[in-house]
Order: sequence, then C-alpha cells, then structure tokens
Amino acid sequence: MMCDDELDGAVCLKICSDSTADDLEPIAIAIHTLLGIPITIRSLNCKGIRMERGVIIDRDYTGPVLEEVIRTNNTIRTVPSDGVYRGKSVVVAPIRTSKGEAIGAIGVVDLVAALDILSMFKEYPGIIDEVEESVKKMK
Repeated sequence: MMCDDELDGAVCLKICSDSTADDLEPIAIAIHTLLGIPITIRSLNCKGIRMERGVIIDRDYTGPVLEEVIRTNNTIRTVPSDGVYRGKSVVVAPIRTSKGEAIGAIGVVDLVAALDILSMFKEYPGIIDEVEESVKKMK
C-alpha cells in the first residue's frame, strides 16, 4: 500500500527492520491504551519503547525476551530471569513481514499467567455457581 507521509493530518504507519522508537510510538500507545498494561516494542535494528501507566518510560529500550523473539522468530511466554520485567510473566510476539521474516517484536506483561486461579476460587466460591448459571442462560 502506498501512502503519503502525512495526509490530512493522518500519519501513515510503516514498520521495517529500521523503525525507530518514534516510528513505533503510535502502535505502543494504541496497544497500551487498549490493554492498560506495560508494553515493550522494538525493531530489528533499533531499540524501541517501554510504556507503563500511560507514560513512555524509555525510548531506547530493549530486553532479553524481545531480542530472543527477534532472533528466533517465535512467540515466547516466559518469566524473565533478568531485565526490567525479571520475575513477571511476559508474552512477546514477533512483528513479521509478509514473507514471515521477523523485523521487530512487541511484548506485554502476561496478566492471565500472573493470575492465581486457585486462590481466586477459594476467595470467591460463588464464581463457579455464577459461571454455571450464565451458561444455562446462554442455552
């Protein structure tokens, strides 16, 4: 798709292996706004953004999992042993070209993996009843 750099005040977003933090910023902001959780993003050749609590914390960011995802071209769910998110569950996915080549990576704190489901059921024993009732209503 061809587009002007700026058309009626709208910016055309293009991502490549040389995308800078400035290039990736609109994507980081959009995903962070949707999810409300920490976001990290970088391209293959340039460091990127770390965003938390509505603020860009770092515009020269990289992390060990972002780098591994770019290197392996695979999504990774893990708990890093080093870096800013050490000890927290994260999920990082590659940003790929149409040919499948990794040109960047984007990551979030994995809230689902961080939930202690057993303790939730202990604290809220009515959850199972509520879920079963909702299922009956859907049928």
